[in-house]
Amino acid sequence: MAFLVVLDSMTPAERVAFILHDVFRYTFGEVAEIVGRTPAACRQLASSARRRIRASPAPTTPATQRADIVRAFKQAWEAKDINALVGLLDPDATAIGDGGGLVSAELRPVGGAEQIAYTLVGVAGRASGMTILERMVNGQPGLVAQLEGVTVTVMAFDVVGDRIKHIWAVRNPDELRSWTTG
Repeated sequence: MAFLVVLDSMTPAERVAFILHDVFRYTFGEVAEIVGRTPAACRQLASSARRRIRASPAPTTPATQRADIVRAFKQAWEAKDINALVGLLDPDATAIGDGGGLVSAELRPVGGAEQIAYTLVGVAGRASGMTILERMVNGQPGLVAQLEGVTVTVMAFDVVGDRIKHIWAVRNPDELRSWTTG
């Protein structure tokens, strides 16, 4: 998820040049044909994208504190405690869900601590029998929600200081197959 945030900070041209060259191993000549620029310009775009990645800040909140905050979030969500959830979220927090068009998810990012808290409590109220597990998600403390042993949501968190700033929820079943244990 952190990588997606860094990709989002790039210009579209940087993102395309970087992904095609560094991820998919296209030559800069091939990238140039695709994007309609010169190979030298594509090389510069990919170089700029790499600089953005190197410059992206490492998490400043200690790992144990991030885990404690995610654990408290889990407990507040299970208890449907709006006030506790709001207290754990940055006032300007955002939550983004991805259902991949296959399952329900909020169509737009949910913004603000109270709105996120109410949305999550509403989800918990509709999903009786949901089990929420603490798991590492992309190398950071996260949550996995399961119904009858099937993973229905994987949540990653960006914790800044002592508050959750961003939540990413993956709900697309195609992307969750590796998370399902039974």
